[in-house]
Amino acid sequence: MIRNPVFFAFFLLSGASFLSAQNPEGKQAPLPHPTETMVVVGSARPVPLAESTASVTVLPVAGQTLAVQSFEELLRQDASVQLQQRGGGGGQADLILRGGSFEQTLVMVNGFRVNDAQAAHHNLDLPMPLEALESIQVLHGAGSTLHGADALSGVVDFLTAAPSRDELRLRGGAGNLGVNEESLLASLVRDRISSRLTAARDFSTGFIADRDYRNESASLENWLASPLGTTDVLLAMSDRSFGANQFYGNYNSQERTKAWFASIRQELGTHDVAAFGYRRHSDEFVLLRTNPGYYENNHTDASWQSSVRHTLAVEQSSILLFGLEADGDSIHSSNLGMHARNRGAGYADLDLHPAQARWSLSAGIREELYSGGLDSAFAPHLAGALQLPHAVKLRASGGYGFRLPTYTDLYYKDAATHGNANLKPESAWSGEAGADWTATAKLSLSATGFYNRQHQTIDYVRASSASAWQAVNLSGLRFAGIESHALWSPARGQHVEASWTQLFGSQAELYGLTSRYALNYPLTNLRGRWSAQLGKEVEASTSVAMLRIYQQPGVTSWNAAPYAVWDAAASRPTGRIRPYLRLSNLSNTGYQEISGVLMPGRAITGGVSIWLSR
Repeated sequence: MIRNPVFFAFFLLSGASFLSAQNPEGKQAPLPHPTETMVVVGSARPVPLAESTASVTVLPVAGQTLAVQSFEELLRQDASVQLQQRGGGGGQADLILRGGSFEQTLVMVNGFRVNDAQAAHHNLDLPMPLEALESIQVLHGAGSTLHGADALSGVVDFLTAAPSRDELRLRGGAGNLGVNEESLLASLVRDRISSRLTAARDFSTGFIADRDYRNESASLENWLASPLGTTDVLLAMSDRSFGANQFYGNYNSQERTKAWFASIRQELGTHDVAAFGYRRHSDEFVLLRTNPGYYENNHTDASWQSSVRHTLAVEQSSILLFGLEADGDSIHSSNLGMHARNRGAGYADLDLHPAQARWSLSAGIREELYSGGLDSAFAPHLAGALQLPHAVKLRASGGYGFRLPTYTDLYYKDAATHGNANLKPESAWSGEAGADWTATAKLSLSATGFYNRQHQTIDYVRASSASAWQAVNLSGLRFAGIESHALWSPARGQHVEASWTQLFGSQAELYGLTSRYALNYPLTNLRGRWSAQLGKEVEASTSVAMLRIYQQPGVTSWNAAPYAVWDAAASRPTGRIRPYLRLSNLSNTGYQEISGVLMPGRAITGGVSIWLSR
């Protein structure tokens, strides 16, 4: 295990510089600049969104950085995504797809996994500012064949892209609840190298006592072109401190997390890619903010990952992908102790898309081996699409997903929560079928039906409020659902979106026990959004979300009451001076995404961004 991240970062930069210096007289490959929406998650190779065999949502980030405060707000635009957030400012949030637990979604940055080995509550603790991202891709359904463990109910990949011009952006804003925010983006583009530096800071005094927060993050990414191919080197870090009042009980707690991430991806010609990533994360939790010495937990976990991929052309427009991966993680904790484990995997995927054909087919298999005496996992996947006349595409897929328990699931223990060292890995079979229809140039519709059957689901249960939560493996958990989406562009620059996901769950008999996480899923997730560019001076948007949660605070019923949240934003999309205004929870709805944890009420933030470019 690499112990010194500073030395590691120096090693990455030195290696990248060496690669870029080789054969300076040779022909240079062009640096990658995004020209159209390409799907990279759940696919053996980048394919246009219209040709994807999977159910994928692509959320642009580059043009939305003034309209939203955090990437969580963008994720909420997907009605198959449920965020269970504990605090403002993008504070600790759990991500749920299609009813699966928050531990069953794999989170990645540029294809590198960033799921936290200590606890999945930190999976969205991204070590980079929003400004560093180009887009977010969300894969609905199992993705373990290509992406490995944790991808039972879906995958979320946060993607960057090389800049296309020299640019400097400065932003500053403020709002009620003591909100203050600043950010910096600087890009440099030359023939053989592109570089982007981003930094951001935002804080708030909180909407109630002990719910203040302070977020700081920064990233540096370099893209280098050489005869060998493109080299992509990313260094990023974050520091987040927040009042955790009511997060884990009736305590005025405080928590601070830090994350460091480094990765390098190297093209080796046109058919091979090698990659290596390292992540380190620390978590300091104080139960009583007014008496820190009463009870405190300190956790530090680290993980590394390496992979090699080779693509082989089968026929024109068809490929066979082979891949090998090795991963490891460890933890040093005052509560969980010291532990480490490793994984190794091999996989293959055949992607058939014959030229001029109206159909495409993808079939893959994966074998993953675990250390520590745990069973191995075999994950197959099959997907296909058929293009019909009148711009109708039919698609269907099925696959297997799996995940290992986190170190918290295995070893955590206090008066209120007990882990279980005998937990088994959980898994799920899932399938879906859907259709996409481009009715006109202004209207497109899609609908998907899906099914998920889980095995050995990891959850926490208890007999009464006086009992401790106990980690167990549950059986008999099943989900079926329908997700739909409509996009209408009534006029140039205007877009109206509506998306709706309905879930039908079937739970095993809990014999009078209460579930902590597995049953807190949305029965109904309905979202509507309108956006428009009003001339050259104003870009505006407004959205309304309505959710009905199966296990509401104090309620476990199919008749749980819904709640709605209304947001709006406006900004100037052009020019050097770009003012912006964000209005959150305009309806001032009092709601809880996690039982017992209040969410902020109405909030207003405004500011100015300065854009200089050439």
